[in-house]
Amino acid sequence: MAKISINIVWFKRDLRIFDNVPLSLAAQNCSVLPIFIFEPELWKEPDHSYRQYIFLKEALTDLDKQLKAIGGNLAVLVGSAIDIFDHLNSQYQINTIFSHQETWNLWTYNRDKAVKSWARDNKVAWTEIPKNGVIRNLGNRNGWSRKWYSAMSAPLTSVPPKVESIKISSDNIPEASQLNLSAEQPISSQSATRSAAIDTLNSFMNSRGQNYTFEMSSPTTAETSCSRISPYLAFGQISVREAYQITEKYARGLGNNNKKYSKSLKSFSSRLRWHCHFIQKLEDQPSIETHTLHSSFEKLRPSLSDHKVLEAWETGMTGYPMIDACMRYLNTTGWLNFRMRAMLVSFASYHLWLDWRLTAKHLAQQFLDYEPGIHYSQIQMQSGTTGMNSIRIYNPIKQSMDQDPDGNFIKQWVPELSNLPTQFIHQPWLLEDSILNYPKPIVDEKLSRTAAKEKIHSLKKQIKNSDETISLVQKHASRLRRKPRKNKNTKVVPSESDQLRLDF
Repeated sequence: MAKISINIVWFKRDLRIFDNVPLSLAAQNCSVLPIFIFEPELWKEPDHSYRQYIFLKEALTDLDKQLKAIGGNLAVLVGSAIDIFDHLNSQYQINTIFSHQETWNLWTYNRDKAVKSWARDNKVAWTEIPKNGVIRNLGNRNGWSRKWYSAMSAPLTSVPPKVESIKISSDNIPEASQLNLSAEQPISSQSATRSAAIDTLNSFMNSRGQNYTFEMSSPTTAETSCSRISPYLAFGQISVREAYQITEKYARGLGNNNKKYSKSLKSFSSRLRWHCHFIQKLEDQPSIETHTLHSSFEKLRPSLSDHKVLEAWETGMTGYPMIDACMRYLNTTGWLNFRMRAMLVSFASYHLWLDWRLTAKHLAQQFLDYEPGIHYSQIQMQSGTTGMNSIRIYNPIKQSMDQDPDGNFIKQWVPELSNLPTQFIHQPWLLEDSILNYPKPIVDEKLSRTAAKEKIHSLKKQIKNSDETISLVQKHASRLRRKPRKNKNTKVVPSESDQLRLDF
């Protein structure tokens, strides 16, 4: 008996049916089997967490509802991708596997290489569609921004009116305890549905984003004034292209009627590009998840850091109120505005001199919007290990005074200090003869910052003009647009600024 011929749509981090090119292509001329592969070994990796697991499960339930509305049916299959494709290929005649290209962690990178080999050996076509404007096998960054804008401006892909779907039973997703995920971690208050993603973006466009440019840096205002769509971009309930086009439409509609609001939306739009700019770095060099971007910094910090110091940072018990308030807020909610994320990493990497690989694991587990391309690129930038970016060390006391001048955020998240006079809230150790149920500073801020700066600058000076540094700038750095000159041979050159622009 002849096997039924099918196309497979392999959903990964693109959990939607709108603007989903793989789904549209698969539905054109064949029966379709939409699948999501839940891989237990992936979820046992140290960058995964319970709150991400719960968010994913809700997103999958919602995706199944979306598919059912057009005649489809999502099959959630548990196991290794190779085993699952082997089994499906024995039951059906697989014409093509359609999916988006995935730039995720090293585990998925190696899995995709294995799947590619399997598809070739079994004579199954695998069509991978570019995602986020990220370009596979990119030689250098020349012209990348232009290509990104072109990809983001392309027409959005409509939902297929009808999907002739093969229906098979889903497997039971393993319990969190079977994956070593702690159910004690608080889950996010954000819903994982497609409608929640659209509602969140629309509320930002219609009202919340008006003061985005001015309020995204402080944790007291960022919770409302930032878009809060980063989890939906990470899991794919909304595409970057859709977010970009919606933003541009709203900005154009405002025009000169509300220049302040229009400026905020344009600023947000540019950050969508920076979002993808950093994912491109990981696509070009997957090893930055585990190794310093510039090899000269590989042994800069001890690989086995002081466990007590690391634990104090992870739990918000460093003795620096703003650091501790931000960490406790993040641990509880799964989100934190970008400036404060950068401050946490800077403090850990410079003041505490912790290896970035250790702190990256904790943050990856806490961020509901964990996106490896942004995560590791940014952590290495903030840790000074890229060899090409400006060294930026945040002073946690200054940030505290600037971003929470009245100490309201600190008092909420560090209740031990809630009754402290405002003049001491940023530096409680200055209050004489006080008995607080709060630790003394874990390090001297000025001495530790100065020592770290000297070490980093000394090494950076040595490698400034090395072949490796020049190569990294050519491969990864953004391009700085200069004013046109009469000389037609003038080239756009790499910029070494690459400042932190991802305040979603």
